[in-house]
Amino acid sequence: MKNRTSTQIRKTGETEIELTLHVDGSGNAELTTGVPFLEHMLTLFARHGFFDLTVRATGDLPVDAHHLVEDLGLVLGDAFREALGEKTGIRRYGSSLLPMDETLVMVAVDLSGRPYLGLDLPLPSSRLGNFETELVEEFLRAFTNRAQCTLHIRLQAGSNTHHMIEAAFKGLARALDEATSMDKRVTGVPSTKGIL
Repeated sequence: MKNRTSTQIRKTGETEIELTLHVDGSGNAELTTGVPFLEHMLTLFARHGFFDLTVRATGDLPVDAHHLVEDLGLVLGDAFREALGEKTGIRRYGSSLLPMDETLVMVAVDLSGRPYLGLDLPLPSSRLGNFETELVEEFLRAFTNRAQCTLHIRLQAGSNTHHMIEAAFKGLARALDEATSMDKRVTGVPSTKGIL
């Protein structure tokens, strides 16, 4: 198996990001973004997906966190797409039904090469500390578009906004861990088209 890693650098007038991803890691995260809630979610994402993730990011946070959060989604999606290459030998599909106290979230992913986000995660609170919770959708949409995957996230039960978002990130990590895992029964890519 090749070394499934990627380093991405993105510099715009609004953000500057350097991100390194090791798909076959051990769950370590070293993050500096200036957005503490997002760092918390990405730390959980790395740990529960067994991905190693290093992020150094700055942005126009005095405006708000929108540009930085969205761009981090783009860069993380780019990293997964590059690290997986032609996706030879992967399982392709992954899912998770993740409980967190009163919350239950279903996550399903298909590394299909076709970006689609189906998100049913109605969040009761618009803010958690200084984090605008609507940015969760912006992050997930950006990630999905650049990773070129189909992603569905559905709230099954829940009332606490923090728990709902955390369950979604943990569920995404577990689903991606399954989808990116190698299956020795797969020859080539898992598609009758011969390409993903």
